[in-house]
Amino acid sequence: MSGAAQVRMADALLRSLGGRTVRLHIPAPAVPGDIGEQLGLAQPQFQDVALGPAVVRKVRPRIATAQVERPAQYELLLSASAVERTLGTLAFDSADVLFAQATSVEVAGEQLRITSATGVEAFGRVCLYRLGLEADAADLV
Repeated sequence: MSGAAQVRMADALLRSLGGRTVRLHIPAPAVPGDIGEQLGLAQPQFQDVALGPAVVRKVRPRIATAQVERPAQYELLLSASAVERTLGTLAFDSADVLFAQATSVEVAGEQLRITSATGVEAFGRVCLYRLGLEADAADLV
């Protein structure tokens, strides 16, 4: 199997496991020549980018006791072909830069923070991305 076949197979697997769409919340590009933005007077703008197919699973439930407070943790498996299309559209250099720039991922209406992002390779080509997600600590209150 070639690398392209592995990507198609990963997409089919993600679709068969639920294949939901998630939204990546990223900063909008800066507007060149905008004086207010250059001086820091303009409010930062964000955009949501839909990515799919994706599968989400809960890795650890929320723990809230008198001694310990830990938010729930999730794992997101995301189509590499969807990420590649987004990279081309938004002019990011790599998926690492895209995930580093993202402020959160929206899954079923809940905003989750990205804690890690790794590419899963087959035959030298990334066929899907595995993202570690965590509920915001402010949600624990």
